[in-house]
Amino acid sequence: MFTLNCKGRLLALDKPVVMGIINSTPDSFYSGSRQQTIDGALKQAALMLEEGAAILDIGGQSTRPGGEQLGAAAELQRVAPVIEAIAKAFPQAYISIDTYYAEVAQGAIEAGACMVNDISGGSFDTGMLQTIAALKVPYVCMHLEGTPQTMHQKADYPSLMQYLLDHFIQRIAACRDAGITDVIIDPGFGFSKTTAQNFQLVKELGLLKMLQCPLLLGVSRKSTIYRTLGITPEESLNGTTVLNTMGLLNGANILRVHDVKEAVQALQLVTQ
Repeated sequence: MFTLNCKGRLLALDKPVVMGIINSTPDSFYSGSRQQTIDGALKQAALMLEEGAAILDIGGQSTRPGGEQLGAAAELQRVAPVIEAIAKAFPQAYISIDTYYAEVAQGAIEAGACMVNDISGGSFDTGMLQTIAALKVPYVCMHLEGTPQTMHQKADYPSLMQYLLDHFIQRIAACRDAGITDVIIDPGFGFSKTTAQNFQLVKELGLLKMLQCPLLLGVSRKSTIYRTLGITPEESLNGTTVLNTMGLLNGANILRVHDVKEAVQALQLVTQ
């Protein structure tokens, strides 16, 4: 069983848990996740916690293709008041900050977050791993290739899962060398991968269990779902639930989602 030490509070992953997405952005690809006011974010946090979310993941800039790229100071200005308000209103909540800037990670933890979710796995900001180690918080290490401008371009892998295993062996070692205790692996569904590779990733997710780290899966309403089905992100809840269920059956420990109730129901049924 995995256990995460979140600033002295333990989050047990004896069963899978759900991470709810709250975006303090005007341009996230799914309109239902956008909360540009503190009151809106508080209402969404309250609903997600009531529906069974264990973690709330707060983001300050969109990582969709073509999304606006903010600097660290502007991103922190967006997320810090939201995190502070949620932490004050819901002290029992485990709050994650979705950022690839060490400065934002530092400020968000000081504001009340207790976990860092970095899409770059430490590759965009060379100070990130040392910052996480000093903060002594869990770290979500995701896979992608390239830069913020190129990370959605497709990459060529002779063997996707072998590549991911080799990549994470190296990144986990870097995290351990920096002094990070709790490392969560996110294989990066939708980042630097083709549609076929994204489906392969979900089907073969269990291969990553040999890394002996918790696995986070984030498929919620992404383009692989809605383009395959010929629908919109707003119509992609059913497809999201199907892939979340596949992920749970293949070893996912954390589901990162826009729709908490449906994800909680999926894991309740899968874990019977």
